[in-house]
Amino acid sequence: MATLRLVLGDQLRDDISALQGINKETDFVLMAEVNAEASYVKHHKKKIAFLFSAMRHFARSLRDDGYNVTYIDYDHKHNKGALFKQVQWFCEKHAVDDVVVTHPGEHRLLQDMQAWQDTLDKPVEIRADNRFLVSQDFFADWAEGKKQYRMEFFYREVRKKTGYLMEAGEPAGGKWNYDSQNREPMPKNHSVPDPTTFKPDDETQAVIDLVAKHFDDHFGSLENFHFAVTRNDALVVLNEFIEQRLPDFGQYQDAMVTGEPWMFHSHISFYLNCGLLRVEEVVEQAIIAYDSGQAPLNSVEGFVRQVIGWREYIRGFYWYFMPDLASQNALQATRKLPELFWTADTDMFCLQQCVQETKDNAYAHHIQRLMVLGNFLLLSGVDPKWVNEWYLIVYADAYEWVEMPNVSSMILYADDGMLASKPYAASGSYINKMSDYCKNCHYSVKEKTGTQACPFNYLYWHFIDRHKEKLQDNPRMAMIYRTLSKMDPKQVQHMLEDADAFLSKLDANEKV
Repeated sequence: MATLRLVLGDQLRDDISALQGINKETDFVLMAEVNAEASYVKHHKKKIAFLFSAMRHFARSLRDDGYNVTYIDYDHKHNKGALFKQVQWFCEKHAVDDVVVTHPGEHRLLQDMQAWQDTLDKPVEIRADNRFLVSQDFFADWAEGKKQYRMEFFYREVRKKTGYLMEAGEPAGGKWNYDSQNREPMPKNHSVPDPTTFKPDDETQAVIDLVAKHFDDHFGSLENFHFAVTRNDALVVLNEFIEQRLPDFGQYQDAMVTGEPWMFHSHISFYLNCGLLRVEEVVEQAIIAYDSGQAPLNSVEGFVRQVIGWREYIRGFYWYFMPDLASQNALQATRKLPELFWTADTDMFCLQQCVQETKDNAYAHHIQRLMVLGNFLLLSGVDPKWVNEWYLIVYADAYEWVEMPNVSSMILYADDGMLASKPYAASGSYINKMSDYCKNCHYSVKEKTGTQACPFNYLYWHFIDRHKEKLQDNPRMAMIYRTLSKMDPKQVQHMLEDADAFLSKLDANEKV
């Protein structure tokens, strides 16, 4: 008996469930660079280059370990352009009794795979994805019967299950969460370590050239490509984060600084989400740093919360609420995505910085994504379908399981509060507090109305006003609506008019 084992581009680990129990003498491994996966949205050029190169290096490592690997590169004469067609071609060419795959990270692909067995007329086994600490059933059991699904309480259950940062059954330090210590702006003259970078080898350079040739109309730049594309190099990124950035990560994880896109963040989401790094090793190294006194608890807990709290929770949330999550739009947002999100051509310095850095790096850290880019899209009322597509396109760590809940539920409140207790809406004062962006801006963050006023200021109150009926009874929004009721009606009217004028310019693709 021979089994075909398909490995996807985000499943690059030698113990992925599809490879478990493999007979290296009789079984086949198939990997393929297919256009359908690279172009169902026009992914960032660096994202495609990163994944294709990582796939090629991973296939080589499997061959070196004795696996029988068929690798179909993008220009291969037998490249069929889509995963199923590639599997079908392989099954017709070889004597294959069955097919084994690991559960994919996107609902559309799972639906496709569930139909393969009938079409191929042979068994297709879809195995659970073992790149996570907890199963989909763990999340479903936790969520059963709840009306709200707060990450904090899920996170505590994962801590208890794994024992991470637990001491005699209690959370390390006596508290579950040290987020209150993780919100400091960056002080002046505080140096930021350089990110860990790698010079492209010949294989990576060949992929970069391929992407430049075939995906020239995709978003983003290929210049200065420096991602790790092997497990060994990804481990170097992890080790250098632990040594150089983790000690300050907690305190400054929400800070934003002009010209510093990488800050103290780990930059390992690329490698976790494609399989080059494993959750257990990432968390355990951070905890060792805490136990040895190398990093403070607020930094380590904040990092661990992102990995075993937020990441595990978001994945469970996605599969629990799909496919309905994809169409939710509780705030009835209908605006198209502004052109500036592709061009970075805007006088709003914070937006210009975050979009340009995204174009250059296929990366922005979580506060840039949430409280600058996402906040603007929320306040402007942009349709979730366009926002989801943009986030999926532009970030090299984005796959639908992680992107959609973060966008639809966290950023846009499109699920009507199932994930977040209130919309993450903010005026310019938040951006001014957490960054130096406002000092370089054409607009004045101190002005509430007029042509020089920061657009975030009047867009914020426009958002609060237009969603009053839906949000005023939310306990966490009560103080905001009390403030609105006490404001000078003339000032409120001026802000609403300024916001309407701004949004009209946005709709007309005029520079704002």
